[in-house]
Amino acid sequence: MSKMFESTEINGMELANRFVRSATWEGMAANDGSVTPKLVATMTELARGGVGLIISGHSYVLPEGQAAPWQLGVYKDELIPGLREMTKAVHDCGGKIVMQLSHAGMFAPEKLTGQLPLVVSDLEEPGKKPYREITAQDIREIVTAFADGARRAKAAGFDGVQIHSAHGYLLSQFLSPVYNRRRDEYGGDIQNRARIHIEVYQAIREVVGENYPVLIKLNCKDFVENGLSLEDSLQVGRMLADVGLDAIELSGGLLTGGKLSPSRPGIKSEKEEAYFREEARDFKEAIGIPLILVGGMRSFQVAETLVKDGVADYISMSRPLIREPNLINRWKSGDFSKAECKSDNMCFRAGMSGNGVCCAMKGCEEIVG
Repeated sequence: MSKMFESTEINGMELANRFVRSATWEGMAANDGSVTPKLVATMTELARGGVGLIISGHSYVLPEGQAAPWQLGVYKDELIPGLREMTKAVHDCGGKIVMQLSHAGMFAPEKLTGQLPLVVSDLEEPGKKPYREITAQDIREIVTAFADGARRAKAAGFDGVQIHSAHGYLLSQFLSPVYNRRRDEYGGDIQNRARIHIEVYQAIREVVGENYPVLIKLNCKDFVENGLSLEDSLQVGRMLADVGLDAIELSGGLLTGGKLSPSRPGIKSEKEEAYFREEARDFKEAIGIPLILVGGMRSFQVAETLVKDGVADYISMSRPLIREPNLINRWKSGDFSKAECKSDNMCFRAGMSGNGVCCAMKGCEEIVG
């Protein structure tokens, strides 16, 4: 049997294989962030399709941190019953699901939230949009909101939580010198820029307990001038591993990053897959906890080689599973042909219609109906 289909565990969470569905924006929640039948059906289809671990769409922990319309929310207790329905559906299919906790920071549109977007520090840009710089009190409230989100996720039956600190969202903004020019204890060297991460992790751990998986999604680099460097990111990974974090999902790039964005277009060869693999090698050497690698995975052979060679412990995908929710079962059956995903990012454009993210080439009803 392939190493990819071995049973493993992360802090007691038993996983049937080494494939992870990476978080995305499904665009299927109700206007208030609550779970809908379409979202439950999508998670169920992924579980039936054989993916070892589903990570939910990024779920906003405060109304001011919402990134997009129809985004999943976890900011109030009234959302728990719908979330519980979703986790039960996944568990009934034998799946495991972790909730990703998120705050969009400066990428939270005012027209959506009704509030000025929060920035880590004042942006010195001509003609900039109006923002509000985060205060020390805001930081305390944000830390509490992440912990409250984790409490709700556990109450709703999620098997763990993942802190979103990638792609230029709020916690990623704290790490990046592009956004973080603070002069207090949350700015300056990487220990200070990572301070809120340690505080968020510890606040979450306090409410969920020791025997509950807590993960993070982290940029290896921002891939922009003066952005987060690999050296600094490695320090963050070590710091989090030292305080008890259970696993890191490694990504990279910013929402504004163009060709070096997290969801890169035009992946046509195996050489173009796993575009953070070299950074993953450094991470695997530096941390003593499981590493999940995302970024352009399309071929079973590439995924298997990365795990066999010790570059990563798990392989994470998002767009291929939008096109083929049954991809993992297909590979497990012995059909190792490449994922059908064309890497054109049209699935996200389709999501802006209000009907949810879907593969435009295959037809939305086939995916989520």
